[in-house]
Amino acid sequence: MTMLRVGGFTPLSTTDWPGMLAAVVFCQGCPWRCRYCHNPDLIPARGEHEIPWEAVLAFLHRRQGLLDGVVFSGGEPTLQTSLTDAMHEVRALGFRIGLHTGGMYPEKLEAVLQLVDWVGMDVKAPFAAYPRITGAAGSGARALSGLQQVLASGVDHEIRTTVHPVLLSDPDLADMARDLAARGVKHYVLQAFRSQGCQDKGLCGNTERDRPLQAVGADLAGLFEDFLVRT
Repeated sequence: MTMLRVGGFTPLSTTDWPGMLAAVVFCQGCPWRCRYCHNPDLIPARGEHEIPWEAVLAFLHRRQGLLDGVVFSGGEPTLQTSLTDAMHEVRALGFRIGLHTGGMYPEKLEAVLQLVDWVGMDVKAPFAAYPRITGAAGSGARALSGLQQVLASGVDHEIRTTVHPVLLSDPDLADMARDLAARGVKHYVLQAFRSQGCQDKGLCGNTERDRPLQAVGADLAGLFEDFLVRT
């Protein structure tokens, strides 16, 4: 029996998988403590209001033919050993599968990529600077390995970075963009920090930028085949 720990569920989203009508399964648990996290309730391994996986499947049965796909988000989906079984069950219902990941479990990520139609991967900082975002030593090396798995898989994907001016300077963003482009990233998104759900008052109260994020993005867009700034 699949025992996926589900901390939240969105019946319909048009934003979590660009161009698709998707339900979103928020998997419980994440090993990192990113300061700007807007889903802090999903960080613990067990949640106070978990949704039975059987209830999610029952809903998806009723939405066959009405939704394009199902996105496994988090938290960090690849933390859970039941993710593969859950994906097989969703695939058997005829849905396409999307995955949101930070790439921190590259071995597990490699194992599920064969089941996935699209990946949205967060690259949080220059890889050497990851601990200042995640609070976890060695997190940059793991994320880099995860990125390499996504790029090598051939799976349709989007690489994106959440930008808060306290955590990522404009030179940081420029260095990141050049590094990612050199590594073969072709689809890249910068997305502005949003305070909704964030528990770090220092970040929520200090979001002023010297330059608009759109202006910074305009300097970087030529590095990629597909580039977008989400505000």
